[in-house]
Amino acid sequence: MKEETYCGLVSIIGRPNVGKSTLMNHLIGQKISITSRKPQTTQHKVSGVITLGEYQYVFIDTPGFQKRYINKLNTLLNKSVINSLSDIDAVIFVVEAGSFNEGDEEVVTLLPKNANVFLVINKQDKIKDKQVLDKFIKQVSLKYPFKGVLVVSAKQHFGIDELITEIKNVFPRGEFLYPKDQLTDKSSQFLCAEIIREKLFRYLGEELPYSLAVEINDFKLDGELTRISATIIVDKENQKPIVIGRGGEKLKKISSEARLDMEQLLHSKVFLQIWVKVKSGFADDLKFLSQFES
Repeated sequence: MKEETYCGLVSIIGRPNVGKSTLMNHLIGQKISITSRKPQTTQHKVSGVITLGEYQYVFIDTPGFQKRYINKLNTLLNKSVINSLSDIDAVIFVVEAGSFNEGDEEVVTLLPKNANVFLVINKQDKIKDKQVLDKFIKQVSLKYPFKGVLVVSAKQHFGIDELITEIKNVFPRGEFLYPKDQLTDKSSQFLCAEIIREKLFRYLGEELPYSLAVEINDFKLDGELTRISATIIVDKENQKPIVIGRGGEKLKKISSEARLDMEQLLHSKVFLQIWVKVKSGFADDLKFLSQFES
């Protein structure tokens, strides 16, 4: 007799910097989405997959929805968030404990009517007083008829198991969309490019990371060694020395940390080469922007 299985598509949404990507990484037990303290570090919808017994969870990590800074790229990222709410089985709406602002209100307006939306209060460790936390939870709970309300601390892995148990109750019967051992819908090349982009977000100024792109030029398995060649594309000539740093120190630091993360991801030694190239106007190029349409 064929085993009865359940499969659920779960969209993770929220304003920038509430911890959506960190939450997804902990839900599947593997770093798939990149993180930083800068808003909209996540620029692509990334699916993380975990299969537990007869249940398969497909979590969709989305860019942070925001209307404060609007340009061509942000407009496409916001559209990507809206599109992620179609044809899904559940929504995880992430807010930061003790902080509910206009950005969160904007996300509430996106929530589909009669959907299986779970309110997840992240970073619960920020509020030490339980009464204050309870008051905050009650206030936010009134914003929408949530299917469930859970308090977590993604970084500490607190409340993750409870969330996984709670959301499976709304999953429909259906065949698995991915093999049981698959963790993401993205290729190893894509994930390696994202790792480099994460380091750029962490080590460059406030604006510059949004004017960059990363391309993987070469990705080869050479025995037990993976050889990777990548290019960081900048929009202006004066941005190149900023990425490289004095004496190449900044690029060396970015390369070194990216290589270590890649080795953890690929479970092999990595030889990484990174180049920096100027390509004026690429950020407004239709080909570049088209990758964010979904």
